[in-house]
Amino acid sequence: MKVTFLGTGTSQGIPMLLSDEPVNFSTDPKDKRMRSSIFIEWDGFSCLIDCGADFRMQMLANKVTAIDAVLFTHEHSDHIAGLDDIRPFCYKKGPMPVYAMQRVMDSLASRYDYIFTTKNRYPGAAAVLPTIINDVPFVLGNKTITPIKVHHGGLPILGYKIDEFAYLTDVKTLDNSELEKLQNLDVLVINALRIEEHPTHLSLQEAIDLVAVLTPKKAYFTHISHRLGFHEEVSKNLPENVFLSYDGLSIDL
Repeated sequence: MKVTFLGTGTSQGIPMLLSDEPVNFSTDPKDKRMRSSIFIEWDGFSCLIDCGADFRMQMLANKVTAIDAVLFTHEHSDHIAGLDDIRPFCYKKGPMPVYAMQRVMDSLASRYDYIFTTKNRYPGAAAVLPTIINDVPFVLGNKTITPIKVHHGGLPILGYKIDEFAYLTDVKTLDNSELEKLQNLDVLVINALRIEEHPTHLSLQEAIDLVAVLTPKKAYFTHISHRLGFHEEVSKNLPENVFLSYDGLSIDL
């Protein structure tokens, strides 16, 4: 299984508009971050987790030519705002299977009614095949996908576990029942927004502490804001099995 980090930034990306924080002026490519999303491939099947505003550029940068399904974590704009740009993939293979919680699917259908409609479809519009999920595992491409319920502040959202890999973004807290599902991971991807605490996202230290509890073989931090600091400097102070992800990073499991 191959995992590619399409974007590793927070909702406004890096560089952030109108910000004078030093990291926004970094010349290190690893400090340039599009909105968070990953692309996963195995046995000729591929899926996308979240489809944010930078989706088009992410597809071009990573030369992605096929997507078999899209999984959504939640309905915030930085995770769904690129859905209209799935059109070329629909032209190639037909309606795109999309998976989300009922609340998230309702939000998508409201925002993109012209995509979800089955009547009087606008010529050239994207089309989707929606599937409602909750906390019950389901199968995609001959692999079991286990949804992980997490709390984005007060908002319940989903992460996903595939084999011994888990992707969690926009996390602030997890219930003990969900922590149990994340034992013995080879790779954990989880958000680390900034140095300071935040009401709806893990801070860097909170993310490090959670990794220490879950003890994956490796952990990669994502959903990183301009207030975390420079990639190279922050990386020097992380535990030996913990890494900052960056746009374009690929890992094989």
